[in-house]
Amino acid sequence: MIEVREWEELTPLPRAPLYIKGVSNLRGTVTPVIGLAERLGWEPSVPHARSCTLVVSIGGKQVCFLVDEVGGIVTISDSEIQPAPELDIDEAGVIAGFVRIPAGMQEKGAPNEGVVVLLLDLKALSVTREMDLVA
Repeated sequence: MIEVREWEELTPLPRAPLYIKGVSNLRGTVTPVIGLAERLGWEPSVPHARSCTLVVSIGGKQVCFLVDEVGGIVTISDSEIQPAPELDIDEAGVIAGFVRIPAGMQEKGAPNEGVVVLLLDLKALSVTREMDLVA
């Protein structure tokens, strides 16, 4: 990941796939913004005050992913990543694995088990062809 940016209005693109929300001017570079929820086949995200875009580099090109919000940034090591289970889903390759993120302590001092986070293989999302069309 390169950076997290606040949500800003986009320039829409006619005839683009529905998960391409539009383009943004990122320091003079036209950058496509992908609706991550739509790309994964989930309910579309509706941008709101806490929406953000995650700027990443895929194949040497920058792309932004619209997300509902960013709760924090953590560093994980390869040894913490658990492999993805074999699932019979259309795009199983987009799941790179899982990692448990500790959430600290609960109010009464009992340890909190944290949350399990899904890790995505951004290259497997196959957005580079669409990036070439809009960039």
